[in-house]
Amino acid sequence: MKVLVVEDSERLSRSLKIGLSKAGFAVDAAQDGRDGLAMAQTYDYDAVVLDLMLPGMPGIEVLRRLRQAGSNAHVLILSAKDLVEDRIAGLDAGADDYLVKPFSFDELCARLQVLVRRNYAAKNPLLTVGPLQIDTANRVVSRDGTAIHLTPREYALLEFLAYHAGRLVTQAQLVERLYRSDVDVSSNVIEVIVSGLRKKIHRNGELPIIKTRRGFGYYVD
Repeated sequence: MKVLVVEDSERLSRSLKIGLSKAGFAVDAAQDGRDGLAMAQTYDYDAVVLDLMLPGMPGIEVLRRLRQAGSNAHVLILSAKDLVEDRIAGLDAGADDYLVKPFSFDELCARLQVLVRRNYAAKNPLLTVGPLQIDTANRVVSRDGTAIHLTPREYALLEFLAYHAGRLVTQAQLVERLYRSDVDVSSNVIEVIVSGLRKKIHRNGELPIIKTRRGFGYYVD
């Protein structure tokens, strides 16, 4: 899933990008409020992690402008401002969640997963795709109780298809969700990921779990 981090601390921004990328998220980052607003209005993100004390434009103003423009992006405020009135102001301005610094990275990931599920109106963290069980809280895929080792991008692709079960997902949509916006991706990269994923989740003699509509994209039932 794709996340935008708007944080002016270069050290924290870099740590979040590394950590969230390892957890399977595609992460864009901005260190200025105006840049963050422009990116949030240009690209489709599952969640935006937003600091409040930003150069260029305060985070609370970024949030207000997003909501005034009709954006439904899920926003998690990540701030050192820990007073109750600060949290209330952020939520009243349209934030979906508020996490105070210093924070637990695992808690941040858990809260982001909740926002992702909210995107697809899915309260249950367990998804089922054919014989597969996808635990979105722990990012684990299993079959008959046995975990299947997937790379972060294989997992992200399968999770995205599962959230869109019954609907065709194009390669362009998958590239947009699996990679940063500033990365040039080769035309066959999704085919390579799908091929590797199929080898891990399919069994000989069974109907494919991930189906292809040639020239259009992929889908799961």
